[in-house]
Amino acid sequence: MLMPSIFGESLFDEMMDFPWERERKAALKKMEKNIMKTDIKEKEDAYEVHVELPGYKKDQLSLELENGYLTVKAVKNAETQEKKEEGKYIRKERYSGSCSRSFYVGEEVKHEDISAKFEDGVLYLTIPKVDPNKVQEKKHISIEG
Repeated sequence: MLMPSIFGESLFDEMMDFPWERERKAALKKMEKNIMKTDIKEKEDAYEVHVELPGYKKDQLSLELENGYLTVKAVKNAETQEKKEEGKYIRKERYSGSCSRSFYVGEEVKHEDISAKFEDGVLYLTIPKVDPNKVQEKKHISIEG
């Protein structure tokens, strides 16, 4: 953005963009629907994470914990139900593909400590806080000389 504007983007921005900038913005806008909207609430002993996944079913979701990263994956394949229906579809607009998000939860968190529930298109996660006393303190090494 070249000049600040209270109305969002400046009228001059589009003229001054590099030729490929419009395509990049359009591609990012298309991918926006695949990004999982997430709320994270800090409580005294845990974090509550709410991930919106409208249109997904529980069996289309997976959670993985590896090297301190919790990854939420959602995969939706095109439905190929063969029903005898009258008429022919001209257009069907359904999302097909996958998306994922990763959160660093710490290497001290174990998979059995995390609880997950999927209800009404929202994935509810409870991730325990790591006791700061359990985390190894930095060890300083003295330098001779």
